[in-house]
Amino acid sequence: MAVTPLLIGMPEMRQSSLVVVANRLPINDNVALDGACEWRRSPGGLVSALHPLLRHTPATWVGWAGGTGPAPTLPDVDGVRMHTVPLSSEDLRDHYEGFANATLWPIYHDAVEQPEHHRRWWDAYQRVNQRFAEATAQVAEQGAVVWVQDYHLQLVPGLLRALRPDLRIGFFLHVPFPPPELFMQLPRRAELLHGMLGADLVGFQRAQAAHNFAQLVTKVLGLPATDRRIAVEDRIVRIGAFPVSIDTAEMAALADRPEVADRARRLRHDLGSPEQVILSVDRMDYTKGIEQRLKAYSELLEGGHVKVRDTVLVQVAVPSRERVGQYQILRDRVEREVGRINGEFGRVGEPAIHYLTQPFDRTELAALYRIADVMAVTPLRDGMNLVAKEYVAARVDDAGALLLSEFAGAAAELSQAYLVNPHDLEGLKQGLLAALRAEPADVRARMQAMRAYLREHDIRAWARSYLSTLDQSGLLLTRLGG
Repeated sequence: MAVTPLLIGMPEMRQSSLVVVANRLPINDNVALDGACEWRRSPGGLVSALHPLLRHTPATWVGWAGGTGPAPTLPDVDGVRMHTVPLSSEDLRDHYEGFANATLWPIYHDAVEQPEHHRRWWDAYQRVNQRFAEATAQVAEQGAVVWVQDYHLQLVPGLLRALRPDLRIGFFLHVPFPPPELFMQLPRRAELLHGMLGADLVGFQRAQAAHNFAQLVTKVLGLPATDRRIAVEDRIVRIGAFPVSIDTAEMAALADRPEVADRARRLRHDLGSPEQVILSVDRMDYTKGIEQRLKAYSELLEGGHVKVRDTVLVQVAVPSRERVGQYQILRDRVEREVGRINGEFGRVGEPAIHYLTQPFDRTELAALYRIADVMAVTPLRDGMNLVAKEYVAARVDDAGALLLSEFAGAAAELSQAYLVNPHDLEGLKQGLLAALRAEPADVRARMQAMRAYLREHDIRAWARSYLSTLDQSGLLLTRLGG
């Protein structure tokens, strides 16, 4: 195997034919006494999407392990090699909390919050992306397939191509990609586009995002582009929509376990055995529409449309990016609103809202999904939202109503959900009432249709679709059983 100049003089390391590159390693923050690590699973998101794939495909995952300082050496997890990239406290502040989550994230989510621009953040973003590219070049076999994930690492494809032109490089954006008028606000728009165009395939959640990207490449870089192909010097970069999914069968099997059904019964009893349970499971993020949802529920209580003894709302809001000021402010606002609603409408032993901020394991989540008569997934903007898909997969009884924002990527696929515009408070209230008051036959028909769709369009279908487009040799698809 040929050795790239980057590897000369470096210690020998194991290399892989499939390398996943993401901001975080998919592991828990603590290593057990025996040295073992476990997969870090959170509601929705990247790890939930890729975990089923990598359990069946020997690979290396390049990412940050959490914390600052030298990169730790970690054991394999489920046969997947963990290759750590170090971040300093300055990198964490300026790259992750700064450029990625205070500049790009707001713009990519329709500028729900005002984006900030600082030159030192861009310097850190470049520096960290270079470090990830170099680490990936070290662990990738000659001709390997590299799959770069998400907005934290948009420069990596271009940087990696300069280091290792032999690689087959894919880039997938899990969040929305904004329309040109928003993206054009970025001072470093050309560099970001060039970085993404280092890939052989750029994937998005929705076709509209691919269209936005093609428009920007033509407008900013002057390159000929369609919604499927972009000519870059002597290469063709393909683009397209590849809606990410879940391991539908795994979630259904989990939800169907007797112990999960027993836990669901106990949870409902602990909630006071209400007639109806509304559930929301979110990261604490201003894009998730938590405040709008609480306001709508409050007004339904105030108008007498919903009564506390009969209906309860369970809001799971897992803390996220707690060092970013906007998120600290949001958490304070949400907790004040929950306190106000419970103070005005709750009774002793009967809160109007059960507000939980701790993360839940998969078994507990499945039990929560089983008791939710209405699952309220109402983000202001979301690339996909896998919680919506997990809920549908978990409803093995074909019951339960999904209330879904039109602005979640999942809405394009789960069209039988009760769709709402979360920016329209009256519409959100009416959508909640419609889901709560729906006839059981209508609920069942909608759920059966969504479950049938997810069985066909699961995580492996997503992987096959993307990798068959990226990896023309077909070797990885053979390992996936495709």
